[in-house]
Amino acid sequence: MLQARGADAEHGEDVFESKQGEWGPLTEEAEKRQKRFFRAVAASERALLLLDYDGTLAGFRVDRFQSRPWAGVRELLTAMQAEGRTRLAVITGRPSEEIAPMLALPRAVEVWGLHGAERLYPNGRRVLDAARGASHRKLNAVRAQLKKDALGGLYEDKANAAVLHWRGFPATKARAIEQRARALFEPLAKLEGLRLLNFDGGVELRAGRDKGGAVEAILAEEKPKTPVAYLGDDLSDEAAFRAVNRARGARLSVLVRRKQRPSAAQIWLRPPAELRGFLQQWKQALQA
Repeated sequence: MLQARGADAEHGEDVFESKQGEWGPLTEEAEKRQKRFFRAVAASERALLLLDYDGTLAGFRVDRFQSRPWAGVRELLTAMQAEGRTRLAVITGRPSEEIAPMLALPRAVEVWGLHGAERLYPNGRRVLDAARGASHRKLNAVRAQLKKDALGGLYEDKANAAVLHWRGFPATKARAIEQRARALFEPLAKLEGLRLLNFDGGVELRAGRDKGGAVEAILAEEKPKTPVAYLGDDLSDEAAFRAVNRARGARLSVLVRRKQRPSAAQIWLRPPAELRGFLQQWKQALQA
């Protein structure tokens, strides 16, 4: 069942808040919110479905290139593409070109890669929001340094970022990697144009827009009050949740995660069954 709780005092939105880390049993409230949203989708000429990939549409894999969508997800997204009223976009931490081969939809999909900094249009055009000047030089120096010495962790090189992972390491070693990574990254994050992005099991020193900025850019291209939903699982998705919560029309921010955690998201789904159920309801709303 879906769950939601709390209220964000600044925006008046329901968010995940709880005492002692427990989730409130407000499943009826969440169901009502979801039904209101899908009624808006059914009544609208167009709706926005914005999706993270890893952990949301697909499970995590040691080899990330083996990560494929949960069973049934590809077919539901294909049906939405065929119906034509849904603008479908994937907003991911991966480089944008990695998504299409794994998602394997019949039509090209819009992808905002590198946590929103890289936009890949369905026609193949690519635009990168990158660092400039001194920040660009500093970032490239760190990227070169970490290619030689990953501080005991796993280094991931991106066009706009240096990323260190400690997911999967023993707890003591993971803490040591995190401390070394933060000692290197945090002073540089004070430079104009650079920032830290925390995510589950790692940290990223990066330039360019984040996922919230990607959501805002997409909304700016649409008519006011176009229904929008964003589905994600990670700490890096919180900026996108907040951006959706500020939207003027019908909106739904959805945490897709097996384990619970505090979040700005309005409802919580456990994959893969509840994710499939959500996408099925979207499909039914388009057919109403």
